[in-house]
Amino acid sequence: MANHKSAKKRALQNEVRRLRNRSVKTQIKGIVKNMRAAATGDDATQGPEQLKIAQSAIDKAAKKGVLHRKTAARKISRLSRLVKTT
Repeated sequence: MANHKSAKKRALQNEVRRLRNRSVKTQIKGIVKNMRAAATGDDATQGPEQLKIAQSAIDKAAKKGVLHRKTAARKISRLSRLVKTT
C-alpha cells in the first residue's frame, strides 16, 4: 500500500477511474448485444437505429479514454458490416 500522501491519493483516483471505466464498458457490452440481436432478429429494420446508438456509445467511450480509438473504430466497423449484410 502507498506510504505517502500523494501515492495514497493516486491509488484512490485509480480505483475511482477503474470503477467508472468498468461501468462504461459494461454499458457498451449491453448496447452492442441489443444491436446484434436487432440486426440478426426477425425485425431487421431496427438494426440501423441500434447501430446509431451503439456507435454513439462507443465513440463516447473512446473520447473519455475508456477504449482506445482504434479499438472503437474496429468495433464500429464490425457492427456496421453486420448491419449491411443482414
